[in-house]
Amino acid sequence: MIWNLNQVNFRQFGTILPEQTARNRRDQEGYRERLQLSGPDAPVYLAGADTWLCSGEGMTVLSVSSDNENFSHFYLDKPVFIRSGVYFSLAPLTDTAWADYSASEPPAQVGSRNQEEGYHVQTNLRVERLYTFFYQEKERGFVFAGEAHPALELTYVDQGSLHSVAEGQDLLLEQGDMVLYGPGQWHMQYSDIGVAPRFVTVSFDISGGDLSTLSNRKFQSPQRAATILKQMLQEQERMDDYSNDMILCLLNLLLLTLQREAGGPTERLKTAHALHAENEIIRKAQQYISAHVREKMSVPMVAKNVDVSPSYLTALFHKNLQISPGEYIRRVKLQESKQMIRENNMNFTEIAAALQYSTVHHFSRQFKEKFGITPTEYAKSVR
Repeated sequence: MIWNLNQVNFRQFGTILPEQTARNRRDQEGYRERLQLSGPDAPVYLAGADTWLCSGEGMTVLSVSSDNENFSHFYLDKPVFIRSGVYFSLAPLTDTAWADYSASEPPAQVGSRNQEEGYHVQTNLRVERLYTFFYQEKERGFVFAGEAHPALELTYVDQGSLHSVAEGQDLLLEQGDMVLYGPGQWHMQYSDIGVAPRFVTVSFDISGGDLSTLSNRKFQSPQRAATILKQMLQEQERMDDYSNDMILCLLNLLLLTLQREAGGPTERLKTAHALHAENEIIRKAQQYISAHVREKMSVPMVAKNVDVSPSYLTALFHKNLQISPGEYIRRVKLQESKQMIRENNMNFTEIAAALQYSTVHHFSRQFKEKFGITPTEYAKSVR
């Protein structure tokens, strides 16, 4: 990466001078030279004395090093003094450029290097392909017979619970839990009788990075990861010209977030303890809402059951989920209504009453606002 010149990041190599000194320096007697810069290959010099440098015309990149191996790159938009003993080279950012330098003795050329090496930010982990991205709403006691495929697969449980079987172990994933299956790893999933899980599955390929620390183990997703997943789902619902790009970028961010959590020491600071406590409150609130979705529910009721004030619970939901607890309750009830419609045991009036809607018209209006179709249209699509 090319850095901006300032006194802090340049101090180990020299000093930045006031920009008005450039003209005065050019008028002084002594050794000086104007260099025409072109092409990616540039001579590497060793400063035998303090060396003055200034960009003349065009856009110039200055690369400096203390050991002739690890170079830092700066955009040369102001005059600098490079200390004796520092290695440096000059190259145009694009096309050609000119630069002036002067010193009490000429710097010695000690080699050359391709200036473009190190200019660009290199990624450690990148999602190359996204194959599937599903929000699964399964019937009670469902069983998936199992499969293995070359892609990585991530599963996140949004509601209920889900058994994940791989490598001879049966992991019970509960709300907010994740599991990652590696390439070629056989896995199956099922739910307990009476449990209708809702979960997200994503299959993809990556380049770079090592996700083995996440593979085939149950882990509770950080709240930030859950929020990213919800943003991905929102993009899938929106699906405009940029949604696929957004989903890929968000998946990359999700994996980096998970990898950072897995790779670093846990609870290093008091703030980490506080964040863990916040996540637990939100997790308990989500579990309570899920368990009592067919009951009359309010934000004060949920807050009471997780031992916090309604205002604090609202602040946590806004901070971590970007929605209010009331909106979250509404979304969970509407998701539950889709399950009830698929089961086909109640009519719409009965479903609205079971979910504590004041009228079936109120229920139908909220369903259409959320999913873009009416309950009747949804019923026809799944039967």
